[in-house]
Amino acid sequence: MKTIILAGGKGSRLAEETSSQPKPMIKIGNYPLIWHIMKIYYHYNIKEFIIALGYKGEEIKKYFLEYRNLKTNLTISFKKKNSIKHHNQKIENWKIHLLDTGELTKTGGRIKQSMNFTDRETILATYGDGLANIDISKLIKFHKSQKKIATITAVRPPSRFGKITLQNNLVTKFEEKPQLGEGWINGGFFVFEPEVADYIENESISLEEKPLENLSKDKQLAVYRHEGFWQPCDVLRDKHLLENYWLNDNPPWKIWD
Repeated sequence: MKTIILAGGKGSRLAEETSSQPKPMIKIGNYPLIWHIMKIYYHYNIKEFIIALGYKGEEIKKYFLEYRNLKTNLTISFKKKNSIKHHNQKIENWKIHLLDTGELTKTGGRIKQSMNFTDRETILATYGDGLANIDISKLIKFHKSQKKIATITAVRPPSRFGKITLQNNLVTKFEEKPQLGEGWINGGFFVFEPEVADYIENESISLEEKPLENLSKDKQLAVYRHEGFWQPCDVLRDKHLLENYWLNDNPPWKIWD
C-alpha cells in the first residue's frame, strides 16, 4: 500500500522556518518532519510514498537525492569518475515518488494528482506536518471493516496551555499542554478508495471542503477515533514542543526502534 504525503503548502504561520524551505522540511532533532512521518508508516511496513510537492519542492527533492549519502559512511574514488561506495548501510527500504503538483494547488488537487499517478487502489494519505502515535494497521483494518469510500482519523486537539489539578490550596497534578479530552478534529491519516478522486472536481478545491463534505453527505466518510498522542506543527511554539520531546528522548510518536 502507498501513502500520499501532502507537502506543498507554504506554512505561512511558520515564516521564521519556511522562508527558505517547505514546512515538511522543518527539523525536529536532526530530521525533517516528513522523515518522522515516513518512519511512522514504515514501522507498519508501508514502504512506498508519493510526496505531493509544491512550495519549494526542490528542497525535498534535494534531501532525498542526498539521503543515502548523508546516512552512510562513504568511500569516494576520484580515479574512477567520482565513484562512491557506501559502507555500514542502515537505510530504510523506501520507494519515493516526488510529484510536483504545483505551488498554488489546493490539498484536494494534490490528492487527485497523486491518485491519478497510481493504479486504482486503496491508498493512505496524510498531511506533511502532523505527528502521532497512531496504529496504522488498526486504521487500515477499521477502514476495510466499514466498507466506505474514505476514512478520516479524528483526534483530540492539544491544549494551548498547561493543565493543573487542584485540591484545597495545592496543585496535585500538572500537565504541560495535554490533549483536551473533549471534541474531535481532523487529524489527517486518511484511507481512500479510488472513488475519492471522483469527488475532487479540480485542483482549486481543498480536500477539507466539498470533497469531504460530499463524502459525508453520501454517508461514505467513516471516522477512526485516535485517542492517543497527536500534534501538528503549525506555529513556532509547536516546533519547540516537538523538539523538547525529541531532545528529552521521549517523543510519543517514535513508535519505531
